[in-house]
Amino acid sequence: DYTGESRQLRTEGNKFLPAFSMAILMIFLVLAVQFNAFRDPFVILLGSVPLAMFGALVFTVLKMPDPNIPYWTSSWTTTMNIYAQVGLVTLVGLIAKNGILIVEFANKLQLQGVNKLDAVLDASMIRLRPVLMTTFATIAGHFPLVLVTGAGAAARNSIGLVLVGGMAIGTLFTLFVVPSLYMLIAKDRSDEVKQAID
Repeated sequence: DYTGESRQLRTEGNKFLPAFSMAILMIFLVLAVQFNAFRDPFVILLGSVPLAMFGALVFTVLKMPDPNIPYWTSSWTTTMNIYAQVGLVTLVGLIAKNGILIVEFANKLQLQGVNKLDAVLDASMIRLRPVLMTTFATIAGHFPLVLVTGAGAAARNSIGLVLVGGMAIGTLFTLFVVPSLYMLIAKDRSDEVKQAID
């Protein structure tokens, strides 16, 4: 019979996949309504969520330094516990905003008559600062959770490591993957502009 954290992971762990799937579905539907299209949510979610998940999972298996000991140790790390799973669900919503900033601006530029390639390049360059600023603010806000000690530290460390790692690595790759997926999947709105002019 399992006790403690093992028991909690056994009883609650099987609820993670439905909760994660529901989070993805809800974000997809909200984005589909916001953009009035089904392609743009795919660009945003495919270009950001898998990479953020990779970053978060890398940080759950890496050995982290103990802030009280001046050398690397294996005693301060996290596992895929219930708190890390809550962090992963939260990460989906946080990382999607990076893709939203780029895709929304690229769509606006296309409606102003800019071709698709120039629109996504301009959107990526112009929206680079807002993406980085919001990411740094999110990481700075969650970083204290990584350093916390004392009672309940394991829970906070788990959430903090998942969010900090996922946002850092996810944002780094999102800046390159979302524009590429936009070119492959997103609708070319130049025809709409031509019809509006005619």
